[in-house]
Amino acid sequence: MGSKDQGGGAASSGGGFFSSFAAGMRSWGTAVHKSVNGLLGYEGLEVINPDGGTDDAEEEALRGRWKQEDRDSYWKMMHKYIGSDVTSLVTLPVIIFEPMTMLQKMAELMEYCELLDKADECEDPYMRMVYASTWAVSVYFAYQRTWKPFNPILGETYEMVNHQGITFLAEQVSHHPPMGVAHCENEHFTYDITSKLRTKFLGNSVEIYPVGRTRVTLKKSGVVLDLVPPLTKVNNLIFGRTWVDTPGEMVMTNLTTGDKVVLYFQPCGWFGAGRYEVDGYVYSAAEEPKIMITGKWNKSLSYQPCDQEGDPLPGTELKEIWRVAPAPQGDKYQYTHFAHKINSFDTAPKKLLASDSRLRPDRYALEKGDMSKSGAEKSRLEEQQRAEKRTRDAKGEQFTPRWFNMTDVVAPTPWGDLEIYEYNGKYTEYRAAIDSSSVTGETDVTSTEFNPWQYGSSSSQ
Repeated sequence: MGSKDQGGGAASSGGGFFSSFAAGMRSWGTAVHKSVNGLLGYEGLEVINPDGGTDDAEEEALRGRWKQEDRDSYWKMMHKYIGSDVTSLVTLPVIIFEPMTMLQKMAELMEYCELLDKADECEDPYMRMVYASTWAVSVYFAYQRTWKPFNPILGETYEMVNHQGITFLAEQVSHHPPMGVAHCENEHFTYDITSKLRTKFLGNSVEIYPVGRTRVTLKKSGVVLDLVPPLTKVNNLIFGRTWVDTPGEMVMTNLTTGDKVVLYFQPCGWFGAGRYEVDGYVYSAAEEPKIMITGKWNKSLSYQPCDQEGDPLPGTELKEIWRVAPAPQGDKYQYTHFAHKINSFDTAPKKLLASDSRLRPDRYALEKGDMSKSGAEKSRLEEQQRAEKRTRDAKGEQFTPRWFNMTDVVAPTPWGDLEIYEYNGKYTEYRAAIDSSSVTGETDVTSTEFNPWQYGSSSSQ
C-alpha cells in the first residue's frame, strides 16, 4: 500500500490535477539529498534537507540535537542494526525521547474526534466518508514530531476522559513484539485498534510500518469503517535536521456498504515540493469517484463534489472541512495543546489506574527537565520488566491483559499478519462501579506509585 523511498530519496508529484490523479498519471522525481562522504566513518549515509537545498548538506550533517561525542557513540552502537527492526531491539538514550508513551500517542488521534461525531450524524453516505477520512488525516500534524515516545511497560495503561464526551483506554498487551490495544467511545462512535509497529533502521533514517487493524463503528447508522494508513519515514536521525515524511496511500473502507476513500500522501520532492500534500477521492462501491478531497495534512483539508472523471462538478465549490488548531509557540517538544492535555491529570478519570502512563517516573522526570533522573528511572523500569519476565517464565505462566482479550482472528495487513485483541467490557463495569460509589475524597493522584506489575507487592488498581 504505502510506497517506500529508494536510496534515501523520495518521490515527488509532478502535478496536482484531480483528473490526472484519477487516471493514475503521476510523474516522479528524486528528493534532494547528499551523501556525507566528507565525514570519516560515516561514508554512504545521506542527509536530506526537507527544504530542498544541497549547498548546505555538509553543514546540515553537523546539526541536530546531538553533541559530536554523543553522535559518534550512538553511531557506533547503531550501525550494526542497519536493515533490522529496532522497535524494541536496543536501549535508546532519553536525549531522543519526548515525555509521552506510545499508548498516549495512540490517544492523539482523538483530538479532532468531533469529525466522527459529524460522520455519525451525516445522512449522506459519501459526506460521511469525507468526515471520517478527514479525522484519520488530522492526527498527522501531531505525528510530525521527531521525538521518540517511551515504549510502554507490559501491562501499562492510559485512560482519558473530559474530551468531547469520550472514554479512551489503551493497554500494552505484549512486550516482544510491542503491541498496544485501545478502545474509545462516546455517544456517536466506538473505536478499536490493535497496533504492532514494525520498523526498519536504514542508518540515518528509520521506516515505521503501522501494522495494525482499526475499526470505527458509527452508532446511528451501524456503519463499520476500516483504516489502513501509510508508512512513516523519519529522516536524519543522527546527522542533520530530523524530519518526518509520510508517503503513500491511506485507504478507508466502509465495510458495510463497500464505499471507499483513497488518499495519496505525496512524498517530499525537489525543493520541498509536494511535502504535506494530500489528495484523493471518495469512491462508491461501484468504484465511481463521488467527492474529491485535497489539502495539506499540516494545515487543512477541503472537499468538492466531482463527476465520473474526477473533475469538479459545475456549480460547486471547494469547501474547507478541517483546519489544524493553533499550536503553542516555541514548545520544546513541538507539542500541540491537545498533547499537553494528554499528559495532564485534567483528562484523567477519578481513581486513575496505577498502571497509567502519566505516573511513569521516567516520563514525569523528563517532562520536568531532569534528564539524568529520567534515564535512571527508565533503566530501573526496564530491569524490573525483565525480572517480571524471569518470574513469569519460572512459573510457566503467560501474561494476561486486564482489559482486552486475544481473539482467534489473525488479520492480514500490507506489512504482515496481526493477532487481533478485542475490548472485553470489564473497564466499563469497573468505571461504572467507581462513578456510582459514594467515595468523594481522593488522594493526590500524582503521588500514586506507578504499578503495572503482575508480581508486584501492590495491586495495579
